[in-house]
Amino acid sequence: MRFETTNYFKNNHSYKHVLSFGTFYLCENFYVAEINEGAHVDYENLKELMQDLVSFYGKNSKIGVIANRINAYSTNPQSFNKIDAEFNIVSASAFVLYSDLAFGNASIEKMITNKSIKRCESLDEAIEWISNLEELVLKS
Repeated sequence: MRFETTNYFKNNHSYKHVLSFGTFYLCENFYVAEINEGAHVDYENLKELMQDLVSFYGKNSKIGVIANRINAYSTNPQSFNKIDAEFNIVSASAFVLYSDLAFGNASIEKMITNKSIKRCESLDEAIEWISNLEELVLKS
């Protein structure tokens, strides 16, 4: 399920932000990432995204991310740790997984990254979980 087709997107004034490697939906205190089919997410991609997120949310914000893994793509998990050290605005992550292979990949990423990751079976589950996290507060 694409985030743009959900009632949450329609009813909460989410902002759609398109980059060369994916589409990102900026909500009040989290964003949803939908990476393009076949893309490789590395440090340079993440740095571009984080600079845009800091401009949108503010450098002292604490936000969450939902990785809505509707497409197959690759990542460099060490890049996430480097980005977290440099920008430090993402407090929590939820991965929406649509296959056993994606679940396995997310389990490996969960072991490598420093941040907490929740693996979810649906976009609704991820939105519910991340929307209720008290540590996500905007502090422009």
